[in-house]
Amino acid sequence: MVEILNRRALNRATLARQLLLERSTMPPLAAVHHLAGLQAQTSATWYTGLWGRLADFDPHLMSDLLERREVVRISVMRGTIHLVTAADALAFRPVLQVVHERMLQGSFGRKLAGLDLAAIAAAGREMVDQEPLTFDELGRRLIGVWPARDRLALAMAVRFREALVQVPPRGLWKRRGQARHTSAEAWLGRALSTDDRPDDLVMRYLAAFGPASVMDIQAWSGLTRLAEVVDRLRPGLAVFADERGRELFDLPNAPRPGPDVEAPVRLLYDYDNLFLSHGDRSRVIPDDLRVELPDKPGAHYGMVLIDGMIGGWWQHVTAAGGSTVVVHPGSGLSPAVAEEVTAEAAALVRFLDPDHPAPGVVID
Repeated sequence: MVEILNRRALNRATLARQLLLERSTMPPLAAVHHLAGLQAQTSATWYTGLWGRLADFDPHLMSDLLERREVVRISVMRGTIHLVTAADALAFRPVLQVVHERMLQGSFGRKLAGLDLAAIAAAGREMVDQEPLTFDELGRRLIGVWPARDRLALAMAVRFREALVQVPPRGLWKRRGQARHTSAEAWLGRALSTDDRPDDLVMRYLAAFGPASVMDIQAWSGLTRLAEVVDRLRPGLAVFADERGRELFDLPNAPRPGPDVEAPVRLLYDYDNLFLSHGDRSRVIPDDLRVELPDKPGAHYGMVLIDGMIGGWWQHVTAAGGSTVVVHPGSGLSPAVAEEVTAEAAALVRFLDPDHPAPGVVID
């Protein structure tokens, strides 16, 4: 008989995989590999994601890994920029190329109609390999070859058809830099994998996010028709069901600590993998959650994890000589939980602004 995992059991299993039940002592490079990458389209908020998962996390070590080209920021899952290891960048992107082709056609197909996309990609690849370029610079150069066409669409043809990485100083801790791109192969000095089968990617997902359904895997990756892949892998997988009877798959020996394990307060970054990597997000988002984020362009709001579930939002505010993490719970907090939230927020503000003379915490 198939074991049924309730929402809380799924929550605790996912928290364990995501290193959110207790901070791990694994090195940052190993953590990025274990997590199958971190969503990282912002240049730096993902550092908070590693801070919340790793004991004594030093962001400068991660900057060093970027500069040494052991990790890169590249478009992979869902056609979105992720921080992944160099090896995963070369392995993941060919598997996910079909996702990028689909997104290119959906977003820019009309503006690129009648053009030889392979020729555009090859020309753009040569340009960015000569020197890293912003997409605006790349588009301006491509216009010289394909005049009277849409500059952005030409640049995006290269972005979606070629495996491009964003190069430092973009993404370095406390550093600024334009989003300049070159090819992963030029940057890493190694070729992309020739294996585009999704089997290994599915197994990596389950290790980092399981137990999960086929729809969950598809939501994370952007791939479709994965049921046949999971069926092929089924003999080596553990099979469960959720409370609605949907099949869930997992690695047999992966941690599933059970619903009674306590979950600590954690402050997640704006694009944290925890709440973006399942088709059914009810394992981390309560049905009755009432969190309304301010509509402020350019602001980045993180989420507060209370008893394993999203329970509010937070923002780092620097103004008038102060550096403060402001926490907005979705509901009232008990004294014990308020104390835990305050302690975690105080640790976060010290991480984000260690040299500030007067860091503070406000629970609104």
